[in-house]
This record gives sequence, C-alpha cells and structure tokens, in this order.
Amino acid sequence: MPSIGDLTRIRTNVSALNALNALKQINDQLNITNLRLATGKRINSAADDPAGLTLANGLALRARRIGAAINNIGDAQNLLSIAESGLSSINDILATMMEKLTLAANDTQGTSERDAILQELQQLGSEIDALTQQTQYNGKILLTAGALTFQAGPDGADVAVFSLSQAFTSAALGINQLTVATQALASLSMGSVQVAINSVQSALQRLGAVMERMQTRSNNLAVAQLNVTAASSRIVDADLAAEQLNAAKLQILQQTATAQLAAANAAPASLLTLFQ
Repeated sequence: MPSIGDLTRIRTNVSALNALNALKQINDQLNITNLRLATGKRINSAADDPAGLTLANGLALRARRIGAAINNIGDAQNLLSIAESGLSSINDILATMMEKLTLAANDTQGTSERDAILQELQQLGSEIDALTQQTQYNGKILLTAGALTFQAGPDGADVAVFSLSQAFTSAALGINQLTVATQALASLSMGSVQVAINSVQSALQRLGAVMERMQTRSNNLAVAQLNVTAASSRIVDADLAAEQLNAAKLQILQQTATAQLAAANAAPASLLTLFQ
C-alpha cells in the first residue's frame, strides 16, 4: 500500500516517491517480460519458478534418457538385422545342401557323381563357417552361443534379451561330417541337415520376435518422449502471445507512471504562490 504524503511538506516528496516506486516495479516486470519474449522461455532463472524449474529439469532429463534408449534400440535393430542376414544366408546354404543330398540319395548316382556332390557339400560347409565368423557387429561375433542384452528403456530394468543356445558353425550344426558314399548314408545325411535347418529357422523365429518387440518399444518410447517434452515445454516455455499483451500493457503503465512522477515532482512548486 503506498504511503500518503502531505503536499505542504516539500522536504520529502512522498507522492513522487510513490510514483517512482511504482515505475521501478513496472520496469522490473517489463524487463522480465522482454526477457521472456527474447528467449521464448518463461523460466530464465531459478528465481522465476523454483518448483517449476525442478520439475522441468526432471522432465528434460527423462526425455534425454528416453532419446538415448531410442538410439540404443536403433543400434540393436541394426545388430539383429546383421544376425538375421547371416542366419538367412546359412539357411539358404542348408537348403542347397539338402538339394544335393536329395540327389545323392538316389541309386542312379555313380561313384564319381557322389564324390562331386561330397566336395560341393564340404565347400558349402566351409562357407557356413566363414559366414559365422563374418557375421559381426562392432567386433562381436553374433552367431554364437550366448545372450545379447539391450538397454531398451530409460530405466535400468527396461532391457530386451536375445539369446542363442548354440553356435552356427558346420560342426555345431552337426553337418561337418556328411557322407554320401551310399544311398543309405546320403539319406542319413539328409536327416542331419534337416535338424540343422530346424535349428536355424528356430533362431530366425526368436530373432524376428525380438525385432518386432524392439520396433514396438521404439514406437512407444517415441510417443513417451513427445509427451514428456510437451509437459516440460508447458512449464518452461513462454506463451509469447500472452507475454506480448502483457508487454503492451506494461509499456502503457510505464508511460503513465513516468507522467505521474513528473507531475508529482512539479506539484510542490504550487506552494510558491504562498510566498508571493
């Protein structure tokens, strides 16, 4: 509440001091509004809204962690795509081996034909071994027994795991000692290759399920990040339309307060008429 002054006491011009104080308050508010208009932020220092700043900082950190998790998922999807490519190639090779064994499991084949088929099978087995070694991501061999854990969320417990129960070398698949010397042996070799095909297809199914989950998680996290960012924006960002209206009001008040200060400073001069 402003102080009440007496115009006849000119040593202290209370009216002018009231007008000056009002002008200072208006200038302070106008400075804050102009800063908000310049930065686009409602909170430019902790003093503007301590509780709001704390909440907004927490939301901003959450959004950054979600963004990092989305990046992790993208990297994991790349890794799984490489693993899928390797398994698909091995599956194709096994299909070719099965085709050759089907030919060998026929008594129309002679010794030289069986030898040629066996050499093809051995070369295809070596190619499977090479593929297993070449299917890597950042130096990590993917087609081997073990588990890969991906941080797929902003919290420590939000992980996704892809595991393989076996390696996919020709020896691990049980196809490194195939024989086609006779029709019966070729038929047994067909059974071994079929088991290997089943193992590869089972791994592809598990991999596909993890990739589908990762894509769903990525979509959900993108929505969550948007919502968290929007919540932080509502706290921190300035409503520029409202701030512009407030600035126009304060500029008018600044002019009227300045005029009143000038009038209050001039008012004591009227007392001079008492001495004329």
